[in-house]
Amino acid sequence: MDIKDVENLAELAKIELSENEKKEILSDMKGILAYVNVIEKVEMEDTKSVQDFYNVWREDETGSREFSKELITKQFPDAKDDFLKVKKIL
Repeated sequence: MDIKDVENLAELAKIELSENEKKEILSDMKGILAYVNVIEKVEMEDTKSVQDFYNVWREDETGSREFSKELITKQFPDAKDDFLKVKKIL
């Protein structure tokens, strides 16, 4: 990457850069590309063969639940005339 590449990117982005800004961006881009090259060299080992994975989720179970208007109203802290009073939300 060179200064011409930075100028092309600035043109595509429709921004104007001073010579000092172009040099700073070039330096930053070189650092980023060097870091990407380091990451590309990292090798991953196969973790699937190292550990046995199993499903930790429980099975879905159906059960009867009682939901009635009276039950909910009775459990609610502030109810009046079959209405539930809640905090005002803006």
